[in-house]
Amino acid sequence: MSETSAKPVEGERRAFMTGNEAVCWAALAAGAEIMYGYPITPQNEIMHYWTRNVPKFGKRFLQTEDELSAGFTTVGGVLAGRRAFTATAGPGNVLMQEPLAMAEAMRIPTVVIIQQRGGPSTATVIYSQQEVTLTCFGGNGEGLRIVYSTSSHQELFDYTIKAFNTAWKYRFPTFVLADGYQAKMRESLTIYDPASRGISMVPTEPFLGRPGKIGEGRTAAHLRNTYNIEEELNAVLEKDIADYERYAPEIAEYDSSAPEDCDLLVVTHGVVFRSARMAVRDLTSQGKKIGYFRPITLRPFPEEQFRQAAARARQILVAESAYGQLLKIVQQNLYGSTVPIRTMLKPGVGITPEEITEECSAILAGKEA
Repeated sequence: MSETSAKPVEGERRAFMTGNEAVCWAALAAGAEIMYGYPITPQNEIMHYWTRNVPKFGKRFLQTEDELSAGFTTVGGVLAGRRAFTATAGPGNVLMQEPLAMAEAMRIPTVVIIQQRGGPSTATVIYSQQEVTLTCFGGNGEGLRIVYSTSSHQELFDYTIKAFNTAWKYRFPTFVLADGYQAKMRESLTIYDPASRGISMVPTEPFLGRPGKIGEGRTAAHLRNTYNIEEELNAVLEKDIADYERYAPEIAEYDSSAPEDCDLLVVTHGVVFRSARMAVRDLTSQGKKIGYFRPITLRPFPEEQFRQAAARARQILVAESAYGQLLKIVQQNLYGSTVPIRTMLKPGVGITPEEITEECSAILAGKEA
């Protein structure tokens, strides 16, 4: 196996590729050293492109016997100080929740790419937004994790790089939540070396096998995910929750555009946002007072910014390719608000700009009547 010290990505260049290819190149650009994975559609090509490209850059890949093993070996790679990651979808995401819950308990900076597919169970291998609840709150914990919801190949590239920095800086499991459409379709994007844009990668470090003697120059790591008494666990959780809440304002991201006197605010995430943005632009050009709000981080949710946007709206429309998984987050973060919420819920089915335009027009017509 030949190796080279050359960077996988030098400077910047335009490219035309699938979303799975974009993830692979982003991980390489971020300095990822090893991927652990198990095949499942629609994320398979992340593994394929990774294994095709990494030998010449001295990187590694290990195919495990299932997603449980992929999750645990990823945690193991991180414990050894490697910039490791994994990717999965659907039933694989379900299986991976046990190791990721352990990563949450031990504050291990794992990076996971999720390409959502239809559910429940095997269902379809195509597309959905039905893994929001699972990714944000999966595992038997409190959901102390970071979840970026991407809407384009450029964002897949950008946020895959960012995920490594976020995970290692804050020490919470970090997810890039995309979908089967993004995984398989091709579109243009700019791939780049993070250094060319002034992005410094947070250095990795081993959790185990550190040099020196405990008590003489360094303290013990105290890596635990099991406790003997309730008070021990509670004390650890209180600290971790306090850390998460303190970091949340730094981490939370959103995109919003709405007039001050907004008749309708469309709330979407991920690839559905692309349809919503087109619909809002079309209706705005017709003189309608309509806007959008898009949470980029589903965990932590940009609560304060969302409440401010919602306070300017007469109505809200939540549109998603799921049966209310984003809706539940919206309702939680609008607790106490009296703004009416309308819904457009299509589990496992894509939503077009024309469909959102039609739904918004009907809502606005009802208001005007």
